[in-house]
Amino acid sequence: MRTVIKTENISKQYRLGTIGTGNLYSDLTRWWYRLRGKEDPFLVIGETNDQSVRGNSEFVWALRNINFEVQQGDLVGLIGKNGSGKSTLLKLLSKITAPTTGVIKLRGRVASMLEVGTGFHPELTGRENVFLNGTIMGMTKKEVEKKFDQIVEFAGVARYIETPIKRYSSGMSVRLAFSVAAHLDPEILLVDEVLAVGDAEFQQKCLGKMSDVSKEGRTIIFVSHNLGSIRRLCNRGLVLSNGNLVFDGEVNLAVDNYLESLPSHDDTGSNVVSFEQDDSKLFQFTYISIEDGNNQSRGKYFYGDKIMVRLGYVIRQDCRNFSVRLALARNGETLFWTFDTDENEALFARRAKGEYLACIALPDFLKAGIYTVSVSFIEMGFEKEEHIDIIRFVLDDSTFDTSTKSYHLDRPGHIRPHTKWVYTEHPVEV
Repeated sequence: MRTVIKTENISKQYRLGTIGTGNLYSDLTRWWYRLRGKEDPFLVIGETNDQSVRGNSEFVWALRNINFEVQQGDLVGLIGKNGSGKSTLLKLLSKITAPTTGVIKLRGRVASMLEVGTGFHPELTGRENVFLNGTIMGMTKKEVEKKFDQIVEFAGVARYIETPIKRYSSGMSVRLAFSVAAHLDPEILLVDEVLAVGDAEFQQKCLGKMSDVSKEGRTIIFVSHNLGSIRRLCNRGLVLSNGNLVFDGEVNLAVDNYLESLPSHDDTGSNVVSFEQDDSKLFQFTYISIEDGNNQSRGKYFYGDKIMVRLGYVIRQDCRNFSVRLALARNGETLFWTFDTDENEALFARRAKGEYLACIALPDFLKAGIYTVSVSFIEMGFEKEEHIDIIRFVLDDSTFDTSTKSYHLDRPGHIRPHTKWVYTEHPVEV
Protein backbone atom coordinates (compact mmCIF):
# COMPACT_ATOMS: atom_id res chain seq x y z
CA MET A 1 0.00 0.00 0.00
CA ARG A 2 1.26 3.48 -0.81
CA THR A 3 1.27 6.45 1.59
CA VAL A 4 -1.44 8.97 0.63
CA ILE A 5 -1.21 11.35 3.63
CA LYS A 6 1.96 12.33 5.46
CA THR A 7 2.29 15.09 8.03
CA GLU A 8 5.68 16.31 9.19
CA ASN A 9 5.75 18.33 12.43
CA ILE A 10 2.65 20.33 11.57
CA SER A 11 1.47 22.93 14.07
CA LYS A 12 -1.25 25.56 13.98
CA GLN A 13 -1.20 28.68 16.10
CA TYR A 14 -4.04 31.18 16.49
CA ARG A 15 -4.02 34.65 17.94
CA LEU A 16 -7.05 35.13 20.16
CA GLY A 17 -9.31 38.07 19.33
CA THR A 18 -7.40 39.35 16.28
CA ILE A 19 -6.72 38.49 12.65
CA GLY A 20 -3.24 39.10 11.25
CA THR A 21 -0.35 40.68 13.12
CA GLY A 22 -2.01 44.00 13.84
CA ASN A 23 -0.46 46.20 11.11
CA LEU A 24 -0.05 46.11 7.33
CA TYR A 25 3.77 46.16 7.34
CA SER A 26 3.96 43.07 9.58
CA ASP A 27 1.32 41.25 7.53
CA LEU A 28 3.27 41.91 4.30
CA THR A 29 6.51 40.80 5.98
CA ARG A 30 4.87 37.54 7.11
CA TRP A 31 3.54 36.97 3.55
CA TRP A 32 7.01 37.59 2.03
CA TYR A 33 8.70 35.10 4.40
CA ARG A 34 6.07 32.45 3.64
CA LEU A 35 6.45 33.03 -0.12
CA ARG A 36 10.16 32.22 0.21
CA GLY A 37 9.47 29.15 2.35
CA LYS A 38 10.97 30.65 5.51
CA GLU A 39 9.68 30.45 9.07
CA ASP A 40 7.13 33.05 10.19
CA PRO A 41 9.18 35.91 11.77
CA PHE A 42 6.26 36.77 14.09
CA LEU A 43 5.92 33.25 15.44
CA VAL A 44 5.96 33.41 19.23
CA ILE A 45 5.80 30.89 22.01
CA GLY A 46 2.15 30.31 22.85
CA GLU A 47 0.14 28.23 25.27
CA THR A 48 -1.28 24.74 24.94
CA ASN A 49 -4.92 24.70 23.83
CA ASP A 50 -6.46 23.70 27.16
CA GLN A 51 -9.90 25.33 27.15
CA SER A 52 -10.64 24.47 30.78
CA VAL A 53 -8.19 27.03 32.19
CA ARG A 54 -7.62 30.72 31.65
CA GLY A 55 -4.42 31.62 29.84
CA ASN A 56 -1.95 34.48 30.05
CA SER A 57 -0.99 34.54 26.38
CA GLU A 58 -3.05 35.76 23.41
CA PHE A 59 -1.41 33.05 21.28
CA VAL A 60 -2.74 29.48 21.40
CA TRP A 61 -1.45 26.31 19.74
CA ALA A 62 -4.50 24.52 18.31
CA LEU A 63 -2.12 21.77 17.10
CA ARG A 64 1.48 21.07 18.05
CA ASN A 65 4.06 18.90 16.22
CA ILE A 66 1.66 16.39 14.64
CA ASN A 67 3.32 13.51 12.78
CA PHE A 68 1.54 10.55 11.19
CA GLU A 69 1.17 8.66 7.90
CA VAL A 70 -1.98 7.20 6.36
CA GLN A 71 -1.89 4.36 3.84
CA GLN A 72 -4.21 3.98 0.87
CA GLY A 73 -7.47 2.32 1.90
CA ASP A 74 -7.11 3.11 5.61
CA LEU A 75 -10.20 4.08 7.58
CA VAL A 76 -8.92 6.38 10.32
CA GLY A 77 -11.01 7.54 13.25
CA LEU A 78 -10.01 10.90 14.74
CA ILE A 79 -10.88 10.93 18.44
CA GLY A 80 -10.71 13.59 21.14
CA LYS A 81 -12.67 15.99 23.31
CA ASN A 82 -14.24 19.18 21.99
CA GLY A 83 -11.40 21.62 21.33
CA SER A 84 -8.71 18.96 21.08
CA GLY A 85 -7.83 20.00 17.50
CA LYS A 86 -9.75 17.45 15.39
CA SER A 87 -11.55 19.95 13.14
CA THR A 88 -8.43 22.09 12.84
CA LEU A 89 -6.46 19.06 11.62
CA LEU A 90 -9.12 18.28 8.98
CA LYS A 91 -9.05 21.91 7.80
CA LEU A 92 -5.29 21.67 7.37
CA LEU A 93 -5.58 18.39 5.46
CA SER A 94 -8.30 19.84 3.20
CA LYS A 95 -6.17 23.00 2.64
CA ILE A 96 -8.87 25.33 3.95
CA THR A 97 -6.13 26.83 6.09
CA ALA A 98 -2.36 26.43 6.14
CA PRO A 99 -0.23 25.09 9.01
CA THR A 100 1.85 27.59 10.98
CA THR A 101 4.79 25.21 10.78
CA GLY A 102 5.39 21.84 9.16
CA VAL A 103 4.53 20.16 5.87
CA ILE A 104 1.52 18.14 4.68
CA LYS A 105 1.92 15.78 1.71
CA LEU A 106 -1.21 14.44 -0.04
CA ARG A 107 -1.49 12.05 -2.98
CA GLY A 108 -4.86 12.06 -4.70
CA ARG A 109 -8.08 14.05 -5.00
CA VAL A 110 -9.44 15.21 -1.62
CA ALA A 111 -13.15 15.65 -0.79
CA SER A 112 -14.01 17.18 2.56
CA MET A 113 -17.21 17.43 4.53
CA LEU A 114 -16.44 19.63 7.50
CA GLU A 115 -19.68 21.57 8.01
CA VAL A 116 -23.34 21.31 7.02
CA GLY A 117 -23.54 22.14 3.33
CA THR A 118 -19.80 22.73 2.92
CA GLY A 119 -19.17 24.57 -0.34
CA PHE A 120 -22.88 24.98 -1.15
CA HIS A 121 -24.15 28.31 -2.49
CA PRO A 122 -27.47 29.11 -0.80
CA GLU A 123 -28.96 30.84 -3.87
CA LEU A 124 -28.25 27.92 -6.22
CA THR A 125 -30.49 24.87 -6.53
CA GLY A 126 -29.53 21.42 -5.32
CA ARG A 127 -28.79 20.38 -8.92
CA GLU A 128 -26.57 23.41 -9.56
CA ASN A 129 -24.67 22.85 -6.31
CA VAL A 130 -23.98 19.22 -7.21
CA PHE A 131 -22.33 20.33 -10.45
CA LEU A 132 -20.55 23.22 -8.71
CA ASN A 133 -19.05 20.91 -6.09
CA GLY A 134 -18.06 18.39 -8.72
CA THR A 135 -16.25 21.08 -10.69
CA ILE A 136 -14.44 22.30 -7.57
CA MET A 137 -13.25 18.73 -7.00
CA GLY A 138 -11.85 18.58 -10.53
CA MET A 139 -14.61 16.49 -12.12
CA THR A 140 -15.79 17.08 -15.67
CA LYS A 141 -19.46 17.78 -16.43
CA LYS A 142 -19.80 14.29 -17.96
CA GLU A 143 -18.40 12.64 -14.84
CA VAL A 144 -20.86 14.51 -12.62
CA GLU A 145 -23.79 13.70 -14.93
CA LYS A 146 -22.88 10.01 -14.76
CA LYS A 147 -23.13 10.05 -10.94
CA PHE A 148 -25.97 12.57 -10.61
CA ASP A 149 -28.88 10.14 -10.27
CA GLN A 150 -27.01 8.05 -7.67
CA ILE A 151 -26.23 11.20 -5.65
CA VAL A 152 -29.84 12.37 -5.58
CA GLU A 153 -31.23 8.91 -4.80
CA PHE A 154 -28.79 8.39 -1.93
CA ALA A 155 -29.56 11.82 -0.43
CA GLY A 156 -33.31 11.31 -0.75
CA VAL A 157 -33.98 14.89 -1.93
CA ALA A 158 -35.27 14.21 -5.46
CA ARG A 159 -38.41 16.27 -4.86
CA TYR A 160 -36.37 19.35 -3.89
CA ILE A 161 -33.41 19.03 -6.25
CA GLU A 162 -34.55 22.10 -8.27
CA THR A 163 -35.09 24.16 -5.09
CA PRO A 164 -32.48 26.66 -3.81
CA ILE A 165 -30.33 25.28 -1.01
CA LYS A 166 -31.32 28.15 1.29
CA ARG A 167 -34.76 26.54 1.60
CA TYR A 168 -33.34 23.17 2.66
CA SER A 169 -33.39 22.06 6.26
CA SER A 170 -30.01 21.37 7.89
CA GLY A 171 -30.70 17.64 7.59
CA MET A 172 -31.42 17.88 3.86
CA SER A 173 -28.28 19.95 3.29
CA VAL A 174 -26.01 17.52 5.09
CA ARG A 175 -27.52 14.54 3.27
CA LEU A 176 -26.91 16.10 -0.14
CA ALA A 177 -23.44 17.36 0.82
CA PHE A 178 -22.35 13.94 2.06
CA SER A 179 -23.81 12.23 -1.00
CA VAL A 180 -21.86 14.55 -3.33
CA ALA A 181 -18.60 14.05 -1.41
CA ALA A 182 -18.96 10.25 -1.29
CA HIS A 183 -20.05 9.65 -4.90
CA LEU A 184 -17.63 11.83 -6.85
CA ASP A 185 -14.78 9.32 -6.48
CA PRO A 186 -12.32 11.12 -4.18
CA GLU A 187 -9.12 9.30 -3.34
CA ILE A 188 -9.25 10.84 0.17
CA LEU A 189 -12.51 11.61 2.01
CA LEU A 190 -12.46 13.82 5.14
CA VAL A 191 -15.66 13.67 7.21
CA ASP A 192 -16.26 15.75 10.34
CA GLU A 193 -19.05 15.07 12.88
CA VAL A 194 -21.70 16.65 10.63
CA LEU A 195 -23.38 13.24 10.33
CA ALA A 196 -24.92 13.89 13.75
CA VAL A 197 -27.34 16.24 11.97
CA GLY A 198 -28.93 13.46 9.92
CA ASP A 199 -31.50 10.98 11.19
CA ALA A 200 -30.52 7.51 12.42
CA GLU A 201 -31.43 5.80 9.14
CA PHE A 202 -29.31 8.19 7.08
CA GLN A 203 -26.37 7.87 9.49
CA GLN A 204 -26.39 4.11 8.92
CA LYS A 205 -26.46 4.69 5.15
CA CYS A 206 -23.47 7.00 5.48
CA LEU A 207 -21.48 4.50 7.51
CA GLY A 208 -22.28 1.79 4.97
CA LYS A 209 -21.25 4.04 2.10
CA MET A 210 -17.95 4.94 3.76
CA SER A 211 -17.26 1.25 4.31
CA ASP A 212 -17.93 0.58 0.61
CA VAL A 213 -15.71 3.49 -0.43
CA SER A 214 -12.88 2.13 1.72
CA LYS A 215 -13.20 -1.32 0.12
CA GLU A 216 -12.61 0.37 -3.25
CA GLY A 217 -9.15 1.38 -2.02
CA ARG A 218 -10.05 4.94 -1.03
CA THR A 219 -8.91 6.56 2.20
CA ILE A 220 -11.21 8.05 4.86
CA ILE A 221 -10.51 10.16 7.94
CA PHE A 222 -13.62 10.22 10.10
CA VAL A 223 -14.37 12.44 13.12
CA SER A 224 -17.24 11.43 15.38
CA HIS A 225 -18.14 11.45 19.06
CA ASN A 226 -20.01 8.19 18.48
CA LEU A 227 -17.17 5.90 19.46
CA GLY A 228 -19.26 2.84 18.64
CA SER A 229 -19.41 3.96 14.99
CA ILE A 230 -15.65 4.52 14.98
CA ARG A 231 -15.05 1.02 16.40
CA ARG A 232 -17.26 -0.58 13.72
CA LEU A 233 -16.08 1.47 10.76
CA CYS A 234 -12.39 2.24 11.28
CA ASN A 235 -9.29 0.08 11.44
CA ARG A 236 -7.07 2.73 13.01
CA GLY A 237 -7.46 5.56 15.49
CA LEU A 238 -5.68 8.85 16.22
CA VAL A 239 -6.31 10.41 19.64
CA LEU A 240 -5.82 14.16 20.10
CA SER A 241 -5.64 15.97 23.43
CA ASN A 242 -5.12 19.74 23.79
CA GLY A 243 -3.63 19.92 20.30
CA ASN A 244 -1.22 17.01 20.75
CA LEU A 245 -1.29 13.57 19.14
CA VAL A 246 -1.26 11.25 22.17
CA PHE A 247 -2.03 7.90 20.51
CA ASP A 248 -1.79 6.37 17.04
CA GLY A 249 -2.73 2.73 16.59
CA GLU A 250 -5.39 0.03 16.26
CA VAL A 251 -8.86 1.53 16.62
CA ASN A 252 -10.02 -0.44 19.70
CA LEU A 253 -6.83 0.47 21.54
CA ALA A 254 -7.31 4.10 20.49
CA VAL A 255 -10.88 4.21 21.86
CA ASP A 256 -9.77 2.56 25.10
CA ASN A 257 -6.92 5.07 25.42
CA TYR A 258 -9.38 7.95 25.01
CA LEU A 259 -11.88 6.56 27.52
CA GLU A 260 -9.18 5.96 30.11
CA SER A 261 -8.02 9.57 29.77
CA LEU A 262 -11.40 10.95 30.86
CA PRO A 263 -11.86 12.24 34.43
CA SER A 264 -12.27 9.36 36.87
CA HIS A 265 -10.84 8.10 40.14
CA ASP A 266 -10.59 4.86 42.02
CA ASP A 267 -13.31 3.43 44.24
CA THR A 268 -12.39 5.75 47.13
CA GLY A 269 -11.47 8.97 45.33
CA SER A 270 -13.80 11.81 44.44
CA ASN A 271 -15.25 11.78 40.91
CA VAL A 272 -16.39 15.36 40.27
CA VAL A 273 -15.89 17.73 37.33
CA SER A 274 -16.37 21.47 37.91
CA PHE A 275 -16.91 24.06 35.16
CA GLU A 276 -15.36 27.51 35.07
CA GLN A 277 -18.10 30.13 35.10
CA ASP A 278 -18.67 32.98 32.65
CA ASP A 279 -21.36 35.46 33.78
CA SER A 280 -21.94 36.57 30.18
CA LYS A 281 -23.46 33.18 29.26
CA LEU A 282 -27.20 32.62 29.59
CA PHE A 283 -26.82 29.12 31.06
CA GLN A 284 -23.89 27.00 32.19
CA PHE A 285 -23.21 23.75 33.97
CA THR A 286 -21.53 24.22 37.35
CA TYR A 287 -20.49 20.66 38.17
CA ILE A 288 -21.22 16.98 37.56
CA SER A 289 -20.58 14.11 39.97
CA ILE A 290 -21.00 10.33 39.95
CA GLU A 291 -22.17 9.14 43.39
CA ASP A 292 -23.32 6.03 45.21
CA GLY A 293 -26.41 5.56 47.38
CA ASN A 294 -24.64 7.24 50.31
CA ASN A 295 -23.93 10.39 48.26
CA GLN A 296 -20.24 9.49 48.09
CA SER A 297 -18.53 10.36 44.80
CA ARG A 298 -16.59 7.42 43.32
CA GLY A 299 -15.11 6.33 40.03
CA LYS A 300 -15.60 2.56 40.48
CA TYR A 301 -18.79 0.62 41.28
CA PHE A 302 -19.82 -3.02 41.64
CA TYR A 303 -23.00 -4.92 40.81
CA GLY A 304 -25.70 -4.01 43.29
CA ASP A 305 -24.37 -0.50 43.93
CA LYS A 306 -26.75 2.38 43.42
CA ILE A 307 -25.26 4.81 40.88
CA MET A 308 -26.42 8.43 40.71
CA VAL A 309 -25.46 11.36 38.50
CA ARG A 310 -25.63 14.67 40.36
CA LEU A 311 -25.72 17.67 38.02
CA GLY A 312 -25.62 21.39 38.81
CA TYR A 313 -26.29 24.26 36.44
CA VAL A 314 -27.19 27.95 36.50
CA ILE A 315 -29.63 29.96 34.36
CA ARG A 316 -29.06 33.72 34.35
CA GLN A 317 -32.33 34.74 32.68
CA ASP A 318 -35.88 33.33 32.57
CA CYS A 319 -36.33 31.12 29.50
CA ARG A 320 -38.80 28.86 27.68
CA ASN A 321 -38.57 25.81 25.39
CA PHE A 322 -35.52 24.61 27.26
CA SER A 323 -34.31 21.14 28.34
CA VAL A 324 -31.26 19.54 29.89
CA ARG A 325 -30.08 16.30 28.27
CA LEU A 326 -27.97 13.55 29.77
CA ALA A 327 -26.47 10.79 27.62
CA LEU A 328 -24.91 7.56 28.89
CA ALA A 329 -22.46 5.52 26.81
CA ARG A 330 -20.77 2.18 27.50
CA ASN A 331 -17.33 1.55 25.96
CA GLY A 332 -18.05 4.38 23.54
CA GLU A 333 -21.50 3.12 22.44
CA THR A 334 -24.43 5.40 23.33
CA LEU A 335 -27.01 3.55 25.43
CA PHE A 336 -29.65 6.21 25.88
CA TRP A 337 -30.54 9.89 26.17
CA THR A 338 -32.76 11.26 28.91
CA PHE A 339 -34.22 14.78 29.26
CA ASP A 340 -35.32 16.53 32.43
CA THR A 341 -38.55 17.49 30.65
CA ASP A 342 -39.56 13.89 29.87
CA GLU A 343 -41.83 13.71 32.92
CA ASN A 344 -42.04 17.39 33.85
CA GLU A 345 -43.43 19.47 30.98
CA ALA A 346 -43.72 22.50 33.26
CA LEU A 347 -39.94 22.87 33.06
CA PHE A 348 -40.19 23.10 29.26
CA ALA A 349 -42.94 25.73 29.38
CA ARG A 350 -41.03 28.10 31.65
CA ARG A 351 -37.84 27.97 33.67
CA ALA A 352 -36.93 30.76 36.08
CA LYS A 353 -33.40 32.05 36.43
CA GLY A 354 -31.35 30.66 39.29
CA GLU A 355 -29.18 27.71 40.31
CA TYR A 356 -30.48 24.17 39.79
CA LEU A 357 -29.40 20.80 41.14
CA ALA A 358 -30.60 17.56 39.52
CA CYS A 359 -30.05 13.97 40.64
CA ILE A 360 -30.50 11.18 38.07
CA ALA A 361 -30.60 7.52 39.14
CA LEU A 362 -29.04 5.22 36.54
CA PRO A 363 -30.80 1.89 35.79
CA ASP A 364 -29.65 -1.19 37.72
CA PHE A 365 -29.35 -3.50 34.71
CA LEU A 366 -26.05 -2.10 33.37
CA LYS A 367 -23.33 -4.51 32.32
CA ALA A 368 -19.67 -4.28 33.40
CA GLY A 369 -17.63 -1.79 31.40
CA ILE A 370 -16.38 1.79 31.14
CA TYR A 371 -19.23 4.31 31.15
CA THR A 372 -19.14 7.95 30.09
CA VAL A 373 -21.66 10.70 30.73
CA SER A 374 -22.36 13.62 28.39
CA VAL A 375 -24.58 16.62 29.14
CA SER A 376 -26.13 19.32 26.96
CA PHE A 377 -28.43 22.31 27.08
CA ILE A 378 -31.17 22.11 24.44
CA GLU A 379 -33.19 25.20 23.46
CA MET A 380 -35.90 25.02 20.78
CA GLY A 381 -34.47 21.67 19.66
CA PHE A 382 -30.93 23.01 19.15
CA GLU A 383 -27.86 22.40 21.31
CA LYS A 384 -26.69 25.56 23.02
CA GLU A 385 -23.89 24.14 25.11
CA GLU A 386 -22.61 20.57 24.96
CA HIS A 387 -20.05 18.62 26.98
CA ILE A 388 -19.17 15.28 25.36
CA ASP A 389 -17.88 12.41 27.55
CA ILE A 390 -17.29 14.86 30.39
CA ILE A 391 -16.91 12.23 33.12
CA ARG A 392 -16.55 8.46 33.36
CA PHE A 393 -16.96 5.63 35.82
CA VAL A 394 -16.25 1.89 35.83
CA LEU A 395 -18.76 -0.85 36.64
CA ASP A 396 -16.93 -3.97 37.85
CA ASP A 397 -18.35 -7.51 37.98
CA SER A 398 -15.51 -9.04 40.03
CA THR A 399 -17.80 -9.36 43.07
CA PHE A 400 -20.56 -11.04 41.05
CA ASP A 401 -21.24 -14.75 41.60
CA THR A 402 -19.97 -16.64 38.58
CA SER A 403 -20.02 -20.11 40.12
CA THR A 404 -22.65 -21.39 37.68
CA LYS A 405 -21.89 -21.98 34.03
CA SER A 406 -24.56 -19.61 32.73
CA TYR A 407 -23.25 -16.67 34.79
CA HIS A 408 -19.69 -17.36 33.74
CA LEU A 409 -20.49 -17.02 30.05
CA ASP A 410 -19.71 -13.67 28.43
CA ARG A 411 -22.98 -12.19 27.26
CA PRO A 412 -23.32 -9.92 24.23
CA GLY A 413 -25.11 -6.59 24.42
CA HIS A 414 -24.81 -3.60 26.72
CA ILE A 415 -27.26 -4.50 29.50
CA ARG A 416 -27.62 -7.38 31.95
CA PRO A 417 -31.24 -7.39 33.14
CA HIS A 418 -32.56 -9.67 35.88
CA THR A 419 -35.47 -11.35 34.14
CA LYS A 420 -37.90 -13.76 35.74
CA TRP A 421 -38.67 -17.04 33.94
CA VAL A 422 -41.98 -18.70 34.85
CA TYR A 423 -42.59 -22.37 33.98
CA THR A 424 -45.79 -24.37 34.14
CA GLU A 425 -45.88 -26.94 36.93
CA HIS A 426 -45.43 -29.88 34.58
CA PRO A 427 -43.85 -30.05 31.10
CA VAL A 428 -46.36 -30.28 28.29
CA GLU A 429 -46.28 -33.61 26.48
CA VAL A 430 -45.52 -33.51 22.75
